[in-house]
Amino acid sequence: MYALLFSLVLTRLDPERAHHLAFTVIRLIPRLGIGGIVRRFTASRSTHAVKTLGLDFATPFGLAAGFDKDARGIQGLGALGFGHVEVGTITAHPQPGNDRPRLFRLIADRAVVNRMGFNNGGAAEASLRVARATAYPGRPVIGVNIGKSRIVDVDDAIGDYISSTRALAPVADYLVVNVSSPNTPGLRGLQEIDKLEPLLKAVKTEAGSTPLLVKIAPDLTDDEVERVSRLAVDLGLDGIIATNTTLSREGLRTDPTIVAAAGAGGLSGAPLAARSLDVLRLIRAVVPAELCVISVGGVETAHDVVERLRAGATLVQGYTAFLYLGPLWARRINRGLDRLLAAESA
Repeated sequence: MYALLFSLVLTRLDPERAHHLAFTVIRLIPRLGIGGIVRRFTASRSTHAVKTLGLDFATPFGLAAGFDKDARGIQGLGALGFGHVEVGTITAHPQPGNDRPRLFRLIADRAVVNRMGFNNGGAAEASLRVARATAYPGRPVIGVNIGKSRIVDVDDAIGDYISSTRALAPVADYLVVNVSSPNTPGLRGLQEIDKLEPLLKAVKTEAGSTPLLVKIAPDLTDDEVERVSRLAVDLGLDGIIATNTTLSREGLRTDPTIVAAAGAGGLSGAPLAARSLDVLRLIRAVVPAELCVISVGGVETAHDVVERLRAGATLVQGYTAFLYLGPLWARRINRGLDRLLAAESA
Protein backbone atom coordinates (compact mmCIF):
# COMPACT_ATOMS: atom_id res chain seq x y z
CA MET A 1 0.00 0.00 0.00
CA TYR A 2 2.74 2.45 0.95
CA ALA A 3 4.77 1.46 -2.14
CA LEU A 4 1.79 2.37 -4.32
CA LEU A 5 1.28 5.66 -2.46
CA PHE A 6 4.97 6.45 -2.79
CA SER A 7 5.09 5.78 -6.53
CA LEU A 8 1.82 7.51 -7.41
CA VAL A 9 1.70 10.43 -4.99
CA LEU A 10 4.77 11.07 -2.85
CA THR A 11 7.25 11.04 -5.72
CA ARG A 12 5.25 13.90 -7.26
CA LEU A 13 5.71 16.04 -4.17
CA ASP A 14 8.79 18.03 -3.28
CA PRO A 15 10.71 15.70 -0.92
CA GLU A 16 10.81 18.21 1.92
CA ARG A 17 7.08 18.86 1.57
CA ALA A 18 6.40 15.11 1.66
CA HIS A 19 8.56 14.81 4.77
CA HIS A 20 6.60 17.52 6.57
CA LEU A 21 3.28 15.87 5.69
CA ALA A 22 4.45 12.51 7.03
CA PHE A 23 5.88 14.16 10.11
CA THR A 24 2.55 15.84 10.83
CA VAL A 25 0.84 12.44 10.90
CA ILE A 26 3.54 11.00 13.17
CA ARG A 27 3.09 13.85 15.64
CA LEU A 28 -0.64 13.14 15.75
CA ILE A 29 -0.15 9.61 17.12
CA PRO A 30 0.27 10.62 20.78
CA ARG A 31 -2.14 13.53 20.47
CA LEU A 32 -4.89 11.17 19.40
CA GLY A 33 -4.17 8.95 22.38
CA ILE A 34 -3.27 5.93 20.26
CA GLY A 35 0.44 5.74 21.06
CA GLY A 36 0.07 2.67 23.26
CA ILE A 37 -2.01 0.81 20.68
CA VAL A 38 0.41 1.59 17.87
CA ARG A 39 3.39 0.65 20.06
CA ARG A 40 1.95 -2.81 20.80
CA PHE A 41 1.60 -3.35 17.05
CA THR A 42 5.13 -2.24 16.15
CA ALA A 43 7.32 -3.36 19.06
CA SER A 44 9.48 -6.46 19.06
CA ARG A 45 7.67 -9.54 20.40
CA SER A 46 10.89 -11.08 21.68
CA THR A 47 13.56 -9.85 24.05
CA HIS A 48 16.35 -8.25 22.06
CA ALA A 49 17.00 -5.49 24.54
CA VAL A 50 20.44 -3.91 24.67
CA LYS A 51 22.03 -2.34 27.71
CA THR A 52 24.66 0.24 26.84
CA LEU A 53 25.57 3.80 27.82
CA GLY A 54 23.99 2.96 31.17
CA LEU A 55 20.62 2.84 29.38
CA ASP A 56 18.13 0.13 28.43
CA PHE A 57 17.23 -0.04 24.73
CA ALA A 58 14.14 -2.16 24.02
CA THR A 59 15.48 -2.99 20.56
CA PRO A 60 18.91 -2.38 19.01
CA PHE A 61 17.28 -0.50 16.13
CA GLY A 62 16.72 3.25 16.29
CA LEU A 63 16.16 6.35 14.18
CA ALA A 64 19.21 8.36 13.16
CA ALA A 65 19.50 12.11 13.50
CA GLY A 66 18.09 14.14 10.62
CA PHE A 67 14.46 13.06 10.60
CA ASP A 68 13.32 14.86 13.76
CA LYS A 69 15.52 17.92 13.62
CA ASP A 70 13.70 19.88 16.32
CA ALA A 71 12.61 17.19 18.82
CA ARG A 72 8.95 17.54 17.90
CA GLY A 73 8.00 13.94 17.11
CA ILE A 74 9.76 11.77 19.69
CA GLN A 75 6.65 10.14 21.13
CA GLY A 76 5.14 9.30 17.75
CA LEU A 77 8.41 7.90 16.41
CA GLY A 78 8.83 5.76 19.50
CA ALA A 79 5.32 4.41 18.99
CA LEU A 80 6.27 3.36 15.45
CA GLY A 81 8.82 0.93 16.88
CA PHE A 82 12.14 2.75 17.11
CA GLY A 83 13.97 1.78 20.30
CA HIS A 84 15.78 5.08 20.36
CA VAL A 85 15.28 8.37 18.56
CA GLU A 86 18.22 10.68 17.96
CA VAL A 87 16.99 14.24 17.42
CA GLY A 88 18.82 17.05 15.71
CA THR A 89 21.19 18.20 14.55
CA ILE A 90 20.51 21.04 16.99
CA THR A 91 22.61 24.19 17.15
CA ALA A 92 23.04 26.76 19.90
CA HIS A 93 21.51 29.48 17.70
CA PRO A 94 18.24 29.07 15.77
CA GLN A 95 18.85 28.95 12.02
CA PRO A 96 16.74 28.42 8.89
CA GLY A 97 19.23 26.18 7.08
CA ASN A 98 20.14 26.40 3.43
CA ASP A 99 17.90 27.70 0.68
CA ARG A 100 15.32 25.38 -0.86
CA PRO A 101 15.25 23.04 -2.66
CA ARG A 102 17.66 21.19 -0.40
CA LEU A 103 16.43 17.58 -0.33
CA PHE A 104 16.51 15.31 -3.39
CA ARG A 105 15.53 11.69 -4.05
CA LEU A 106 17.72 9.35 -6.10
CA ILE A 107 15.01 6.71 -6.45
CA ALA A 108 16.97 4.20 -8.53
CA ASP A 109 19.55 4.04 -5.73
CA ARG A 110 17.10 4.23 -2.81
CA ALA A 111 19.14 7.23 -1.75
CA VAL A 112 18.73 10.87 -0.80
CA VAL A 113 20.93 13.92 -1.24
CA ASN A 114 20.43 16.63 1.36
CA ARG A 115 21.98 19.98 2.05
CA MET A 116 19.54 21.03 4.76
CA GLY A 117 22.14 22.98 6.74
CA PHE A 118 21.05 22.20 10.32
CA ASN A 119 17.67 23.94 10.10
CA ASN A 120 16.34 24.08 13.66
CA GLY A 121 14.92 26.39 16.30
CA GLY A 122 17.95 26.33 18.57
CA ALA A 123 19.06 24.51 21.69
CA ALA A 124 17.03 26.46 24.22
CA GLU A 125 13.68 25.62 22.62
CA ALA A 126 14.66 22.04 21.86
CA SER A 127 15.66 21.43 25.48
CA LEU A 128 12.10 22.18 26.59
CA ARG A 129 10.63 19.69 24.14
CA VAL A 130 13.13 16.98 25.03
CA ALA A 131 12.42 17.51 28.72
CA ARG A 132 8.68 17.06 28.10
CA ALA A 133 9.30 13.93 26.03
CA THR A 134 11.30 12.29 28.81
CA ALA A 135 8.16 12.22 30.96
CA TYR A 136 6.11 10.39 28.33
CA PRO A 137 5.19 6.79 29.32
CA GLY A 138 6.82 4.13 27.17
CA ARG A 139 9.07 6.65 25.45
CA PRO A 140 12.13 5.61 23.45
CA VAL A 141 15.67 6.41 24.54
CA ILE A 142 16.34 10.00 23.45
CA GLY A 143 19.66 10.98 21.92
CA VAL A 144 20.46 14.59 21.09
CA ASN A 145 22.81 15.42 18.23
CA ILE A 146 24.50 18.84 18.39
CA GLY A 147 26.39 20.79 15.74
CA LYS A 148 28.02 24.14 15.05
CA SER A 149 25.87 27.19 14.40
CA ARG A 150 26.46 28.64 10.95
CA ILE A 151 26.96 32.18 12.27
CA VAL A 152 29.84 31.03 14.49
CA ASP A 153 33.36 30.83 13.07
CA VAL A 154 35.08 27.46 13.16
CA ASP A 155 37.71 28.95 15.47
CA ASP A 156 34.95 29.71 17.98
CA ALA A 157 33.24 26.34 17.64
CA ILE A 158 34.08 25.11 21.14
CA GLY A 159 32.11 27.84 22.85
CA ASP A 160 29.17 27.23 20.52
CA TYR A 161 29.11 23.50 21.27
CA ILE A 162 29.40 24.25 24.98
CA SER A 163 26.29 26.44 24.80
CA SER A 164 24.32 23.61 23.24
CA THR A 165 25.71 21.12 25.75
CA ARG A 166 24.63 23.27 28.70
CA ALA A 167 21.09 23.43 27.36
CA LEU A 168 20.70 19.83 26.20
CA ALA A 169 22.94 17.50 28.23
CA PRO A 170 20.72 17.77 31.34
CA VAL A 171 17.67 16.50 29.43
CA ALA A 172 19.23 14.06 26.92
CA ASP A 173 19.69 10.35 27.55
CA TYR A 174 22.86 10.64 25.48
CA LEU A 175 24.58 13.45 23.58
CA VAL A 176 26.30 13.33 20.18
CA VAL A 177 28.92 15.75 18.88
CA ASN A 178 28.37 16.05 15.14
CA VAL A 179 31.53 17.14 13.35
CA SER A 180 30.80 15.27 10.14
CA SER A 181 27.94 16.92 8.25
CA PRO A 182 29.07 18.19 4.82
CA ASN A 183 26.49 20.99 4.81
CA THR A 184 27.99 23.46 7.31
CA PRO A 185 31.10 25.23 5.98
CA GLY A 186 34.25 24.15 7.79
CA LEU A 187 32.53 21.63 10.04
CA ARG A 188 34.29 18.52 8.77
CA GLY A 189 37.62 20.18 9.46
CA LEU A 190 36.82 19.70 13.14
CA GLN A 191 37.50 15.99 12.64
CA GLU A 192 41.21 16.78 12.43
CA ILE A 193 42.76 15.51 15.64
CA ASP A 194 44.31 18.80 16.71
CA LYS A 195 40.89 20.48 16.51
CA LEU A 196 38.76 17.55 17.59
CA GLU A 197 40.62 16.78 20.82
CA PRO A 198 40.05 20.15 22.58
CA LEU A 199 36.46 20.24 21.35
CA LEU A 200 35.60 16.81 22.73
CA LYS A 201 37.45 17.48 25.99
CA ALA A 202 35.45 20.65 26.56
CA VAL A 203 32.09 19.08 25.69
CA LYS A 204 32.81 16.03 27.83
CA THR A 205 33.57 18.21 30.85
CA GLU A 206 30.37 20.19 30.35
CA ALA A 207 28.22 17.11 29.65
CA GLY A 208 28.97 15.68 33.08
CA SER A 209 27.32 12.31 33.58
CA THR A 210 25.43 12.37 30.27
CA PRO A 211 26.92 9.76 27.91
CA LEU A 212 28.85 11.43 25.10
CA LEU A 213 29.47 10.11 21.57
CA VAL A 214 31.09 11.56 18.45
CA LYS A 215 29.68 11.10 14.93
CA ILE A 216 32.16 10.73 12.09
CA ALA A 217 32.07 10.87 8.30
CA PRO A 218 32.45 7.90 5.94
CA ASP A 219 34.83 9.98 3.83
CA LEU A 220 37.65 9.81 6.36
CA THR A 221 40.55 7.60 5.33
CA ASP A 222 40.98 4.32 7.17
CA ASP A 223 43.91 5.78 9.11
CA GLU A 224 41.82 8.80 10.11
CA VAL A 225 38.99 6.56 11.30
CA GLU A 226 41.42 4.66 13.49
CA ARG A 227 42.98 7.85 14.89
CA VAL A 228 39.61 9.35 15.78
CA SER A 229 38.54 6.05 17.34
CA ARG A 230 41.64 5.93 19.53
CA LEU A 231 41.12 9.56 20.50
CA ALA A 232 37.56 8.78 21.62
CA VAL A 233 38.89 6.00 23.82
CA ASP A 234 41.73 8.12 25.23
CA LEU A 235 39.32 10.92 26.13
CA GLY A 236 36.91 8.54 27.83
CA LEU A 237 34.03 9.10 25.43
CA ASP A 238 31.17 6.64 25.69
CA GLY A 239 30.84 5.85 22.03
CA ILE A 240 31.19 6.55 18.31
CA ILE A 241 28.49 6.83 15.64
CA ALA A 242 29.55 5.73 12.16
CA THR A 243 28.67 7.14 9.75
CA ASN A 244 27.21 10.41 8.55
CA THR A 245 26.36 11.12 4.89
CA THR A 246 28.97 10.95 2.14
CA LEU A 247 30.19 13.39 -0.48
CA SER A 248 30.90 10.51 -2.85
CA ARG A 249 28.73 9.91 -5.91
CA GLU A 250 30.53 6.78 -7.10
CA GLY A 251 28.63 3.75 -8.35
CA LEU A 252 25.19 5.34 -8.54
CA ARG A 253 22.57 3.92 -10.87
CA THR A 254 20.53 7.11 -11.06
CA ASP A 255 20.75 9.06 -14.32
CA PRO A 256 23.83 11.31 -14.02
CA THR A 257 21.79 14.34 -15.07
CA ILE A 258 19.49 13.81 -12.09
CA VAL A 259 22.48 13.44 -9.78
CA ALA A 260 24.05 16.58 -11.19
CA ALA A 261 20.78 18.48 -10.82
CA ALA A 262 20.63 17.56 -7.13
CA GLY A 263 23.98 19.25 -6.70
CA ALA A 264 26.03 19.48 -3.53
CA GLY A 265 25.12 17.79 -0.27
CA GLY A 266 25.43 14.60 1.70
CA LEU A 267 24.32 11.33 0.14
CA SER A 268 22.56 8.79 2.36
CA GLY A 269 20.84 5.49 1.75
CA ALA A 270 21.71 2.16 0.16
CA PRO A 271 24.90 3.29 -1.66
CA LEU A 272 26.49 4.07 1.70
CA ALA A 273 26.05 0.55 3.11
CA ALA A 274 29.40 -0.96 2.14
CA ARG A 275 31.54 1.92 3.38
CA SER A 276 29.53 2.25 6.58
CA LEU A 277 30.09 -1.44 7.30
CA ASP A 278 33.81 -1.11 6.56
CA VAL A 279 34.12 1.84 8.95
CA LEU A 280 32.28 -0.11 11.65
CA ARG A 281 34.80 -2.94 11.36
CA LEU A 282 37.73 -0.51 11.45
CA ILE A 283 36.42 1.08 14.63
CA ARG A 284 35.63 -2.16 16.38
CA ALA A 285 39.14 -3.44 15.66
CA VAL A 286 40.75 -0.64 17.68
CA VAL A 287 38.30 0.14 20.49
CA PRO A 288 37.39 -1.88 23.60
CA ALA A 289 34.42 -4.21 23.44
CA GLU A 290 32.54 -2.15 26.00
CA LEU A 291 32.65 1.06 23.92
CA CYS A 292 29.27 1.74 22.33
CA VAL A 293 29.52 1.81 18.53
CA ILE A 294 26.36 2.82 16.67
CA SER A 295 26.30 1.82 13.00
CA VAL A 296 24.27 3.84 10.52
CA GLY A 297 24.32 4.12 6.75
CA GLY A 298 22.47 2.06 4.15
CA VAL A 299 20.48 0.02 6.67
CA GLU A 300 17.20 -1.19 5.17
CA THR A 301 16.32 -4.67 6.47
CA ALA A 302 16.50 -6.83 9.56
CA HIS A 303 19.28 -8.75 7.80
CA ASP A 304 21.23 -5.49 7.57
CA VAL A 305 20.75 -4.87 11.27
CA VAL A 306 21.92 -8.37 12.18
CA GLU A 307 24.95 -7.99 9.88
CA ARG A 308 25.93 -4.79 11.70
CA LEU A 309 25.45 -6.41 15.10
CA ARG A 310 27.61 -9.36 14.06
CA ALA A 311 30.27 -6.94 12.80
CA GLY A 312 30.46 -5.35 16.23
CA ALA A 313 27.77 -2.69 16.37
CA THR A 314 26.20 -2.15 19.77
CA LEU A 315 23.19 -0.42 18.24
CA VAL A 316 22.04 0.24 14.68
CA GLN A 317 20.28 3.26 13.21
CA GLY A 318 18.50 4.03 9.96
CA TYR A 319 16.87 6.99 8.29
CA THR A 320 16.71 7.09 4.50
CA ALA A 321 14.86 3.79 4.13
CA PHE A 322 12.11 5.29 6.32
CA LEU A 323 11.34 7.67 3.46
CA TYR A 324 11.15 4.82 0.94
CA LEU A 325 9.53 2.05 2.99
CA GLY A 326 7.04 4.01 5.04
CA PRO A 327 5.69 4.20 8.59
CA LEU A 328 5.79 0.45 9.29
CA TRP A 329 9.49 0.17 8.49
CA ALA A 330 10.64 -0.10 12.12
CA ARG A 331 7.94 -2.73 12.76
CA ARG A 332 9.25 -4.72 9.80
CA ILE A 333 12.77 -4.50 11.24
CA ASN A 334 11.63 -5.57 14.71
CA ARG A 335 9.61 -8.51 13.41
CA GLY A 336 12.54 -9.57 11.25
CA LEU A 337 14.87 -9.42 14.23
CA ASP A 338 12.42 -11.61 16.14
CA ARG A 339 12.75 -14.30 13.46
CA LEU A 340 16.45 -14.00 12.71
CA LEU A 341 17.76 -13.81 16.25
CA ALA A 342 15.39 -16.55 17.43
CA ALA A 343 16.66 -18.81 14.64
CA GLU A 344 20.27 -18.12 15.64
CA SER A 345 19.63 -19.02 19.26
CA ALA A 346 17.63 -22.16 18.44
